[in-house]
Amino acid sequence: MKAVVLAAGKAIRMGYKPKAIEKVAGVEIIGRTVKLLSPYVEEFIFVIYRKEVEEYVRNLGVKFRIVKNDMPEKGNGYSLYLARELVDERFIVVMGDHVYSEEFINKAVKLEGAICDRKPRFIDISEATKVKLKDGKIIKAGKEIEDYDCVDTGFFILEKNIFNLFDFFVKDKEIKLSDVISRAGVKASFVDGEFWMDIDTPEDLKRANKLLIKVSVKGYEDGMISRLINRKISTKISEILVNRITPMSMTIFSFIIGILSSAVAVINLGIGGIIYQISSILDGVDGEIARASLKTSKIGGYVDSILDRIVDFTFLTTVSIISNVFIPAIFAIFGTVMVSYTTEKYKAEFKESIYRIAKFRHILRYIPGKRDERIFLIMLFCLIGYVEVMFWLISFISFFRFFTTLFLVIRHRAESY
Repeated sequence: MKAVVLAAGKAIRMGYKPKAIEKVAGVEIIGRTVKLLSPYVEEFIFVIYRKEVEEYVRNLGVKFRIVKNDMPEKGNGYSLYLARELVDERFIVVMGDHVYSEEFINKAVKLEGAICDRKPRFIDISEATKVKLKDGKIIKAGKEIEDYDCVDTGFFILEKNIFNLFDFFVKDKEIKLSDVISRAGVKASFVDGEFWMDIDTPEDLKRANKLLIKVSVKGYEDGMISRLINRKISTKISEILVNRITPMSMTIFSFIIGILSSAVAVINLGIGGIIYQISSILDGVDGEIARASLKTSKIGGYVDSILDRIVDFTFLTTVSIISNVFIPAIFAIFGTVMVSYTTEKYKAEFKESIYRIAKFRHILRYIPGKRDERIFLIMLFCLIGYVEVMFWLISFISFFRFFTTLFLVIRHRAESY
């Protein structure tokens, strides 16, 4: 399938900066769309006006053609019309100034017609193109519509025969795509509630940046402390850093802070515990940035997991030595390793996250012992100086979570056979 990317706007409200190559969450808008569509698209057709956009798309590393639109004032419908000779019978049309999540794209490419949203969560409805339907087809589309059924997301999967209708509009000063699809009675399909935004202003860029970080959080894997405290801080940090730093750089930085906590604990146990908790907060930033900027990788996840184990082992060992508490420390260290090992081993053996299984997720969500919960407890006990009690408590909750997970997995796999 081919995809037509309409990126020929003048960007007046953006101060004439080409919207398509503005960065959102570490990736240029048009680059994000191309990367998400690449698994489904064999060739991209970019309809452009600005030279800067042309220079950018030539370096995207995909098969492409460029169509110049020297009259952007004639509207996005006219931009599409210029690409009429280059498309196949069925093709994708997407706006170059819209930001979409991976979940949205993966659902939209399987549908047909105009992809609409009946439950838009992330946009200003007053600025959106509203759609009125009859028998599942579009009869009217526009920003001024008050009685509407859904909202146009700027994503379409169309048939080539739609160009037969352009003779009706070709003499108009402006050809709006919304008018074309209304006259054609294009079918509406729905992707409801997933992230997408139309970027018109610098404020939209900031908001999209913030929201992409928010939707990047894998809440189903978070412990209670992450849900209540850590994520509220880490997402704010990610919003600031996502356009400035790589996920791996953030992984290394949080590791250094974690190791630093052990060194500080030798001098002052309480402050060391606080720095250890700070490293736990920062540990969420690399994943948030990676998912928001489409830079997740197996090696990144692997390195992050290994470094986390090093930080935990180093801190707990340091505390046991300076406090002269060894037996409960051994159990605590072993328990923390096994909590991680049981979930990672399940993923390695069965090729899925244990938290993707609904009945596991609902149970494990409320059993303490995840890394964020352990580190928060460790910080508290370091502050009050009850180290031996801390080690026994960490041992208990870690072993309880470990054996619960083991029991759930054995029972689940037995039921599967």
